[in-house]
Amino acid sequence: MSTNLYDRDFYAWTQEQAAKLRAGRVADVDFENIAEELEALGRAEKRQLGNRLTLIIMHLLKMSVQSDKLPQCGNSWRATIREQRRRIQGLLRDNPSLKPLLNEVFAETYQDAVDEAIRETNLPESAFPETNPFSLEQVLDQDYWPG
Repeated sequence: MSTNLYDRDFYAWTQEQAAKLRAGRVADVDFENIAEELEALGRAEKRQLGNRLTLIIMHLLKMSVQSDKLPQCGNSWRATIREQRRRIQGLLRDNPSLKPLLNEVFAETYQDAVDEAIRETNLPESAFPETNPFSLEQVLDQDYWPG
């Protein structure tokens, strides 16, 4: 029944599983699906880290290649970068096991950041460096700004 409920009504399944765990009815718990869901939660935290790094890099790229737009957009871009830097620090504080993955996640984000920058600026891909011009330390440094 639990696996079937898992497929039909995820929310109801979560509530049922939580109630069984709290009641100590471990023999009735859907361990396989609980394990899958726990792993998915972990992957979501890692994805969140990558998404936040991508946003920072995208805005740093826009600041670098569109310095003429800094008077109009600079404050908004800076605010977004500052916010994402703070949120990454909080994410790493809440999930210290993500710290060893930071370099790996950072390395995976550059092309996504370029794609986002292309969409937002309407510039060709050739307007952006082929490789990430920013170090991880720069991306996370509250005081770093390009230019």
